[in-house]
Amino acid sequence: MSRSPASTVQAHDHVRMKPEPIPFSKFLFNSQNGTVLGRGAGSWAKIGIFYIIFYSVLAALVAMCMWVFFKTLDPRIPKWQVDQSLIGASPGLSMRPLPFEDKIEKTQIVYQGTDEKSYKLYTDTLDDFLTNYRSDHVQFQNCSYNDPPSKGKICEVDIRQYGPCTLENHYSYHKSAPCIFLKLNKIYGWEPVFYDDPSALPSDMPTDLKEYIKDKGVKQQHTLSTVWVSCEGESEDDRNNIGPIQYYPRRGFPGYYYPYENIDGYLSPLVAIHFERPARGTGINVECKAWARNIKHDRYDRFGLVRFELKIEP
Repeated sequence: MSRSPASTVQAHDHVRMKPEPIPFSKFLFNSQNGTVLGRGAGSWAKIGIFYIIFYSVLAALVAMCMWVFFKTLDPRIPKWQVDQSLIGASPGLSMRPLPFEDKIEKTQIVYQGTDEKSYKLYTDTLDDFLTNYRSDHVQFQNCSYNDPPSKGKICEVDIRQYGPCTLENHYSYHKSAPCIFLKLNKIYGWEPVFYDDPSALPSDMPTDLKEYIKDKGVKQQHTLSTVWVSCEGESEDDRNNIGPIQYYPRRGFPGYYYPYENIDGYLSPLVAIHFERPARGTGINVECKAWARNIKHDRYDRFGLVRFELKIEP
């Protein structure tokens, strides 16, 4: 059936013609209609007021939530402590000076005998590290095993008692007998459980440390409240090459420095390890451990121990 001409015209009347595109410049500002980006002044005012109110309310809600959140926190005391914290309840053991970034092995301490230019990098690092320990701006308490710190007080760490491991002695690096400083990493609220019974020491504790603790138990029993420290060569060759080791000012961290409570001016106790006559010209792998019943030793996660290589070139 053919369509009549009238119906064809009527069908074309319902076809919409594609509007001509608006030039971009006219879209930005249409002087004829008085619009900017397609909106008039009234439309822009309405949308502007809406977003001002919306973001003001949103900012007020965020500020209120943050205020409530910070009210639950203490700037000095962490909310999650010891076992509940991310760092756990077993502190790590760290050393100074740290090996330098340009060393092939990051755990190496290597220098050439009495060459000042060679060892000065290490002694300068120790100088910087011990700067806070020389400060007299904080009021310290002279503590001892029989006189622990009062509430809110902190104990002094007197680095003048470190024998040959002092600034004046260049930490004995110039004598090819270097000093390494050890400290326990800080965990808020952590208290050591001491090995204070000479008859109940772990089987893997070095024999010389066991003898040391037993001797202290006889002569100075009150000093057994100590986190003990041992350093030894990892292999038999290392133990033969490491030579005599001395610990200053004592062989461990006294218990009266704990727990750590983030008091302003607090300084971690230190143990200086003096390698008196290490073999020269060979790398010596050293492992140092901290000993307490609640310190675990894990080489992979580096709990309770630190490992490094000491090498003094001839």
